[in-house]
Amino acid sequence: MGSIALVIGGLLGLGLGLGLFLTRKGGLFANRPVFVVLNVLVNFFRPIPFVIFVAALQPLARLVIGTGIGIWAATFAITIAAIFGISRIVEQNLVTVNPGVIEAARAMGASRTRITFTVLVPEALGPLILGFTFAFVAIIDMTAIAGVIAGGGLGSFAQVYGFRQFDEIVTWGSILVLVAIVMVIQVSGNLLARKVLRR
Repeated sequence: MGSIALVIGGLLGLGLGLGLFLTRKGGLFANRPVFVVLNVLVNFFRPIPFVIFVAALQPLARLVIGTGIGIWAATFAITIAAIFGISRIVEQNLVTVNPGVIEAARAMGASRTRITFTVLVPEALGPLILGFTFAFVAIIDMTAIAGVIAGGGLGSFAQVYGFRQFDEIVTWGSILVLVAIVMVIQVSGNLLARKVLRR
């Protein structure tokens, strides 16, 4: 669930985040109506608690993938939630890019599209990696809530066989596995971002 959500949600979130940054006032493709629509869309969906979001998205999940419960419905909901969360992370990291670098590229005659993919994204790559690492950790948290719609996963296992059966060993064993996964993701992301920032 986490890997699929990160790949699909990450790519679509990157696109949406780029759209937010590029269409804002002073952006390379400044377009106020488009920016307002994208901004309102992200601001509407991003604050919804995932436990409510996953239940509210069941009708759309049935329409798109044919079921509102189970692992695929949970993956669908996590992916949609990831898109809006990652898009804001991408926008915030792109804002940190020095405007002078973009202006220098424009002065040399580079097209706006070329500047986007050869200057803007590479300049923000280190912070973007850290942002995606944070997003992946958040996605792992979402998978733990997927049990609400029978999505399975370690979170559901801990609830069903640990908490509800009053088995502290299962509960804490599941927690420790989740913590270990998160730590591996975080350390890997930090190392990769450090390597990119040193270049």
